[in-house]
Amino acid sequence: MEGRGLLRLPFAAAVPFLFALFAVFDQGEGGIGVNYGLKGNNLPSPATAISLCKSRNITKLRLFDPNPGPLNALRNSGIGVILGSLNEDLQKFAGDPSAAASWVEANIVPYADTVDFNYIDIGNELVPGESASYVLPAMCNVAAAIRAAGLSIPVTTAVSTMVLGTSYPPSQGAFSGETSQVMGPIVSFLASTSTPLLINIYPFFAYSGDPENVSLDYSLFTTNDAVVRDDNLGYSNLFDAMVDSVYSALERVGGSEVSLVVSETGWPSAGGANGATIDNARIYNNNLVKHVNSKVGTPKRPGKELEVYMFAMFNENLKPAGIERNFGMFYPDMTEVYPMDF
Repeated sequence: MEGRGLLRLPFAAAVPFLFALFAVFDQGEGGIGVNYGLKGNNLPSPATAISLCKSRNITKLRLFDPNPGPLNALRNSGIGVILGSLNEDLQKFAGDPSAAASWVEANIVPYADTVDFNYIDIGNELVPGESASYVLPAMCNVAAAIRAAGLSIPVTTAVSTMVLGTSYPPSQGAFSGETSQVMGPIVSFLASTSTPLLINIYPFFAYSGDPENVSLDYSLFTTNDAVVRDDNLGYSNLFDAMVDSVYSALERVGGSEVSLVVSETGWPSAGGANGATIDNARIYNNNLVKHVNSKVGTPKRPGKELEVYMFAMFNENLKPAGIERNFGMFYPDMTEVYPMDF
């Protein structure tokens, strides 16, 4: 969402059928993390924000770009980090290995001894799109630069469910014709390096786009009944169904061994869209934490622990007006938007 805005409607548009018929690991471990964005002019200092994370038992963070403030605050913190790159840098990385090497030398090497980098995210939600063809070459050049620097940090990319052409039922999940030509080679790269794909999953957009056909209970983890049956698998929440549809898409391009990290998921507490209320945000996010911490996995991957990054740490007032400003779990003064139990 940080990279491309609220382009989720194609998935939501496919969901009428979904309701009628019809979420990874810290180098091997699951758990809950949080997206830490900086698009606000009233946010606490990075040092204060990292102290807040520690006080709330938040042990994983995703940064959208290598801002020195948060990176310095994260030194020796014990907090695992997904570090992103700016989308506008990808074409440069893809075409010029020396540009990728310079970026690594400037933004990773100085922190590598004291910051726990779990993954480097090259490109956020660029597939599909005009820059999609740059993603894999940029990943390869950054990965080579990391190796040349004597470091071992996995390189991946983050996509949204817009990469899917089919999402229902989950077992039929498949990349679209447009994205499969790009995603196939990306998945092969990830398989060769034993690195997960980052996926941004938002049941909110499916529900908000079609509340008549997508049940709120199914979206909020508030039913124990199987709302969707897919052969012998039953789905009681939309989050699992969306994750498993991506797993099915991976399998169709030879990526059955590639894992998923849910790099974004969340629910807005305000902003005017269907379902954007404080109560729904509280229910979704707390139930998500319980679901992840239960370590049950998904119906397609039972027992496989999930690594999930909640969107987002703070309400950010420099984002577009509406729901985008209201995904935070904390106000800029660090009081809770609603009670959260991590």
